[in-house]
Amino acid sequence: MPTISAQEQQEGAPHLMEIAPMSRNHKYVIITPIRDEEAFIEKTIQSVTSQTTLPAQWVIVNDGSTDLTGAIVDTYVARYPWIHVVHRENRGFRSAGGGVIEAFYAGYRALKEQDWNFIVKLDGDLFFDSDYFEKVFRYFEHSPDLGLGGGLIYNLVNGALLAEQHPVFHVRGATKIYKRECWDAIGGLLVAPGWDTLDEVKANMLGWKSRTFRDLKVTHYRYTGAADGQWRSCIKYGRANYISGYHPLFMALKCLRRVFHKPVLIGAFAIGYGYVSGYLKRVPQVDDRALITFLRKQQMNKILRRETMWE
Repeated sequence: MPTISAQEQQEGAPHLMEIAPMSRNHKYVIITPIRDEEAFIEKTIQSVTSQTTLPAQWVIVNDGSTDLTGAIVDTYVARYPWIHVVHRENRGFRSAGGGVIEAFYAGYRALKEQDWNFIVKLDGDLFFDSDYFEKVFRYFEHSPDLGLGGGLIYNLVNGALLAEQHPVFHVRGATKIYKRECWDAIGGLLVAPGWDTLDEVKANMLGWKSRTFRDLKVTHYRYTGAADGQWRSCIKYGRANYISGYHPLFMALKCLRRVFHKPVLIGAFAIGYGYVSGYLKRVPQVDDRALITFLRKQQMNKILRRETMWE
């Protein structure tokens, strides 16, 4: 359960909300879908409540947790008037990809603060410094065409923090920060696996930029795919690539490159299976041919060493 000092219990928490007045241009809201995060959610809550620039509203969606996650969140909701919670019934299983976005939209519908300039999709198993959002908004100030961004994820694996390696244009789904105009332009998020690729691809297609801020460290306690295991996680990853409309040649080279990564052979095979089985099972792809065309052109340009959004 949450650890609250005697001084905090006596004095309350209003002083935390007086750290710094929020600039109207930086007015932001956060939505956090969570499920069974009792071990980590308090770290995320404490990271947010200690920010030098606080959100206008934070909606935490308890997506059917079976542990003490809901009780922990309720404790903080009682202390901070700008934190709200939506408790959803337990569906009986963890639904990756589309499930987390369904939960996100449950939070989106619960937003009372509509006059925001940035919206944040934030996982509930993260830790970051108290000036994280302050520094994020400096990036947006300096780059008017920057539509979405987020810090660099460091996964906690076997007691060591390892930075995720990916193209600079890609922002991990654990910490996505969208500028209002970009959010409106892309039409929100796809409720399906691949949502955290297609959002930035569409943003780039429409003239916006996406970027990972490599100097802003975000600790991820439950690394991507940890809840499902590597085999199932790789299959889901391949399926998400299929749904997103990845070019077959790009996928073949991607799997080939993955062959020698741990687990050797298995990861490449699982990703390839997830992708090919999408065709065999006639799984619907994203219903946006212009977006798929743009993505495949970017991927072919990457193969041919031409200019792409990767640079």
